[in-house]
Amino acid sequence: MKRGFGWRVFLSVVVLAGAAFLVFTEPIRLGLDLRGGTQIVLEAQDTEERTVNEDTVSRTLEVMRRRVDQLGVSEPTIQESGDRRIIIELPGVSDPDEALEVIGRTAQLTFHPVLGLADPEDEDSGREGRRGDRQRDEGGQDEDQDVLELPDEDGQRIRLDEARLTGDAVGDAQAIVNTQVGAQWQVSISFRGDGGDRWAEVTGEAACEPVGSPQRRVAIVLDREVLSSPQVDEGIECDVGIPPGGDTVITGDFTESEAKDLALLIRAGALPVPVEVVEQRTIGPTLGDAAIDASVQAALIGGLLTILYVIAYYRALGVLAAIALLAYGLISYAVLLAIGATLTLPGIAGFVLAIGMAVDANVLIFERGKEEFVEGRRLRTALSRGFDKAWSAIADSNATTVLAAIILFFFASGAVRGFGLTLVVGVAASMFSAILITRVLVDLATRVRALESRPNLFGMNVGGRLRNYLKEHPFDIMSRSRIWFGLSLALLALAVAGLVSRGLNFGLEFTGGRLIEYSTAQEVDLDELRSELAGAGFPRAVVQESGSGNVSVRAADVSDTEDEAIAQAVEAVGGSAEVVRDEFIGPTIGDELRRSALIALGLGLGVQLIFLAFRFRWTYGASAVMAMFHDLIILVGIFAWLGKDIDGVFVAALLTVIGYSINDSVVIFDRIREQRRLRSREAVAVVTNDACLQTIPRTINTGMGALFILFALYFLGGETLTDFAFALIVGILAGTYSSVFAAAPLVVAFENFADRKQPAASARSARTPAPKSASSQASTPKASASAGASTSGSSGSKRKGGKSKKRSGKKPARRGR
Repeated sequence: MKRGFGWRVFLSVVVLAGAAFLVFTEPIRLGLDLRGGTQIVLEAQDTEERTVNEDTVSRTLEVMRRRVDQLGVSEPTIQESGDRRIIIELPGVSDPDEALEVIGRTAQLTFHPVLGLADPEDEDSGREGRRGDRQRDEGGQDEDQDVLELPDEDGQRIRLDEARLTGDAVGDAQAIVNTQVGAQWQVSISFRGDGGDRWAEVTGEAACEPVGSPQRRVAIVLDREVLSSPQVDEGIECDVGIPPGGDTVITGDFTESEAKDLALLIRAGALPVPVEVVEQRTIGPTLGDAAIDASVQAALIGGLLTILYVIAYYRALGVLAAIALLAYGLISYAVLLAIGATLTLPGIAGFVLAIGMAVDANVLIFERGKEEFVEGRRLRTALSRGFDKAWSAIADSNATTVLAAIILFFFASGAVRGFGLTLVVGVAASMFSAILITRVLVDLATRVRALESRPNLFGMNVGGRLRNYLKEHPFDIMSRSRIWFGLSLALLALAVAGLVSRGLNFGLEFTGGRLIEYSTAQEVDLDELRSELAGAGFPRAVVQESGSGNVSVRAADVSDTEDEAIAQAVEAVGGSAEVVRDEFIGPTIGDELRRSALIALGLGLGVQLIFLAFRFRWTYGASAVMAMFHDLIILVGIFAWLGKDIDGVFVAALLTVIGYSINDSVVIFDRIREQRRLRSREAVAVVTNDACLQTIPRTINTGMGALFILFALYFLGGETLTDFAFALIVGILAGTYSSVFAAAPLVVAFENFADRKQPAASARSARTPAPKSASSQASTPKASASAGASTSGSSGSKRKGGKSKKRSGKKPARRGR
């Protein structure tokens, strides 16, 4: 025990010291909505083979999105602008020119057989290459003029046959180090589809030429520049070539960054048309200083109210939990700094959920400690057992959230990916603070004899009346399951009616809209302009500083009349409003991003279902997922009835509600599983009912802790966070209801259905008489409400007598203080 305590203290001190060092030495990277960044406007260009159209621009945008994601820029904004332009906004990019060099290259990757060396009398050495003769017939006429001449990697001009493969055939590309050749960087390529067969054909033809012949080479060309033209290895057989799945590498005098950039370009794919940089400028944040300050103040006030509530309910334990929550904030912030993450509003949403889970973990521990104390155990022992017994529920609920967050991070992109990253960090930090730091603080406090002898100081008796009332007057939830199912169906029908009759009001990020840039006579206070636009009917308009002194306004579905209203608002603040640019912009959450987010969400839910089926049973997993969909449909339906915008902020809130709903259900499922192990002879409805009643104090305290923060954000956080806080309030209330009155009754229904599928086993169980024991005697509703506590150990003289009976013939056990 002492050794474990020492290790916990040591680990806590090391982690907190490291976190403090990072916080004081490293700056945080803020996203576009909080700090602004670099804006690059690209324009797609026509070529001889292809004319720019809507499909071309859409494909170009998705390639750009993949390149930016591969580049490692967190939370970028990428959207169409006009007929052929693409706006890319990059937060936290220290060298925009370097980023532009990668994302703006056409990257037309082709693979060519080498026909031989160019005519030495040809003095054309331009890098663009030229068309030359392939071969001449006896009359001196060209059989094929479509031969490309380019200088190879050594500067010698070679003649290339037409491309046999393009970058579309490449499956993956990675920068690797060849340690056998002086740690030289090179790019390893794998092919997909029939690309491997075609590559085998090309290398097989080259392998038929003599070693050292130029015709034994295959040129790899990027943007009409020969990257490498290696000879096919002597070990490759003629007409066989490098088989599919074989190693293919691009070699050259690459630096590490050049090799990684090349691999990035090959992975992301080729642009269908060239792009030209139209402008590059610095832009301001989409959220104003006033909104950010209001949000910070609201979060601080809400956090303070949460801490005060926890202290009021748990007394000294609440103080220790508050210290652990501060440690959680320090650790999670430090981890973000260490991995170079970019903090944005969706990321903050992930932390809101993680804070709720950190509070929930402490509440679970303290409530289990109270139950052990009521059983008659000493304060220190009760709290220690509380940590042990709460671990299962904390681990399972956090595991489901982390699994979904990891799926979102690897399979989604943009803001959804940022949400997944910050949620993983926040959950890991919350578990560390609750399980390790809180435990160290509680151990230290209970080692003080003056404190350990005063359990009231730790709030051990707070909430006792509620627990006793529920034991003496148990409310039979499960017998009224038809009422709860009927109420849920009515709420779902109302929500669906709103979706059908009112529809969803998709915001600028989903639908696109107008981007109008103004030049003003005087410097514009952006927060004042936001207030003016809100008064003119544009509360969700995106206002940014654009270029040197200009201001841009983005809004969805702007008519000519509304255009005038926006101009008047700008004039009221800036003195004049001269339009510099006015064009349509596409959505930042495009079809590909929506598709990837939905795929990630579906995979996340599938993984959660499998995990719950593995840790519990399929009945629990199906119940949790159905309850979660119940919460989401109600939330979306309320937004439809109220006509609120569905935008990126709402998506972040939706993801948070999913995490909270699953987490809430898992905590109740864990208690059901525990009670069923202790009371296997009793009906599942009775056990489930008792489990729900036993977790009511935890449910109330966890919900209150989150609602304090959310109500503060709703009333004090400004226009930007109002809908976000509202969505979470609705989601938490719906999630709390569904966990008890939908998920738990569904478990009972599914379990009874599963039992009916095995009538023979059920009949045998019914004929087997139950042994007479303390646990089997609890058959009435009143007795069963406390059966879970009584089976784990009785209080007072019963427990003492039980021990003396086991110790017959030995010295009586020495009692603790």
